[in-house]
Amino acid sequence: MSQHKERKDTFVTPSELGVERVYGEGEKPGEYPYTRGVRETMYRGRLWTMRQYAGFGTAREANERYHYLLKQGTTGLSVAFDLPTQMGRDSDHPLVSGEVGKVGVAISSLEDFAVLFDGIPLEDVSISMTINSTASILLGFLLVHAEQQGVSWDKLRGTIQNDILKEYFARGTYVYPPRPALRIVTDIFAFCSDSVPKWNTISISGYHIREAGSTAVEEIAFTLADAIAYVEAALSAGLKIDDFAPRLAFFFNCHNDFLEEIAKFRAARRMWAKIMRERFGSKNPKSQMLRFHTQTAGSSLTAQQPYNNVVRTTVQALAAVLGGTQSLHTNSFDEALGLPTEESATIALRTQQILAHESGVASSVDPLGGSHLIEEWTDRLEQEATKRIEYIDSIGGMLTAIEEGYPQQQIEKSAYRYQQAIESSDQVIVGVNDFVADGESEPPLMKMDPKGESEQIERLARYRAARDQTQTDSALSRLQDVARSEDNLMPVILDAIRAKATLGEISDGLRSVFGEYSDRS
Repeated sequence: MSQHKERKDTFVTPSELGVERVYGEGEKPGEYPYTRGVRETMYRGRLWTMRQYAGFGTAREANERYHYLLKQGTTGLSVAFDLPTQMGRDSDHPLVSGEVGKVGVAISSLEDFAVLFDGIPLEDVSISMTINSTASILLGFLLVHAEQQGVSWDKLRGTIQNDILKEYFARGTYVYPPRPALRIVTDIFAFCSDSVPKWNTISISGYHIREAGSTAVEEIAFTLADAIAYVEAALSAGLKIDDFAPRLAFFFNCHNDFLEEIAKFRAARRMWAKIMRERFGSKNPKSQMLRFHTQTAGSSLTAQQPYNNVVRTTVQALAAVLGGTQSLHTNSFDEALGLPTEESATIALRTQQILAHESGVASSVDPLGGSHLIEEWTDRLEQEATKRIEYIDSIGGMLTAIEEGYPQQQIEKSAYRYQQAIESSDQVIVGVNDFVADGESEPPLMKMDPKGESEQIERLARYRAARDQTQTDSALSRLQDVARSEDNLMPVILDAIRAKATLGEISDGLRSVFGEYSDRS
């Protein structure tokens, strides 16, 4: 008998055939090395979190979308920040004019953050924040906001991406050089291990590696190599493996090749379990469980015949579910043309709900486990990804590999090969290089309020004018002192936020000590 409660007493098909939890002999879900899933019951116990990624314009506009999504049945929030916020610049910085609120929500102050989550119970809704270089500051905003709302930190659930290494070779929203950036990451590990126990301190991201053009093998290899680097950095900082590793999470892409993607997730799960037990000597099973969020492939969406993207997203979402994801974002069909409208965002969420409640795929754990093809491809993906990790180890680890340009070069080669296949029509993209239609109509697109940027800048000016500047300056000076030391940065970041320092001011304080990274490749 299972020790875990299931959603229903019995699971049956429409023909009243009973559905078993798991089929086949040998390894069971919830057992090391977790090839078949990290939980014994998986979706029979609890469905994956339907975590829709959203954020645009001002905090008020994004807050309205969050309330809309929650009313439609989303079960977790995922925050998209604009580029100024990601790059540690306040909305009134001269370098960011025209970018405020364009690809995510603009957050410069604690006041912005409070508006963003107005009316949202922090203790009841898990929150994911896609933020890297400024992850410590956004986490700080959340913690101080929770204080002000009377919500204790041990009740907060969610994730910050906080995966800085992939920024240097796959995405580009870095601020500080890699080594001090790694120090910030491990400071967050240590702080949350003691003070925010339910918070996932990092979401190690293969998503952006895949979006940059990697193969599935490279997505696994480079993601796990990044994870190894984070673990080694934390151990070097004096942390114990089983104190922080249970809160490590992952973030993967799900692309178009349905069967390879399913095998990819199974292979990554098994590889991580072995790495944590055999390489790092973890004893806690939770340290060995690769828990991951999945987003369907943004790079697969086409501006041509955009309604085809509903089908692409459905296929990708189904692969993620069959691969055992813990949470899922489904892209909206119009994202190759603009930010999602309420209608397209609703269709994306309904896609997940239909898979969960109508398709039957959540009734059995690892339904494709035992398939000759899936099992062989799982093995082959593990073997090929392991070869690449071994090469990275041989040249000194992922930080050295990034500095030498190895992952960048491999991704560029893979992206070039894929583009060649499209241009030669070896790879058919429906509606783009085959089955092309003339006179396509464009769906209604979301329109941004052009006044949003000026209103954001005015609010920020009022925020600064209302604070005790002496107190703010003192907190920022203390931040710089601690950055020059080896002490944990999170307490002084929190103090700076309480003193009403802005995101840009805190980031500038760290810049003054750590410098800025410039890609010279």
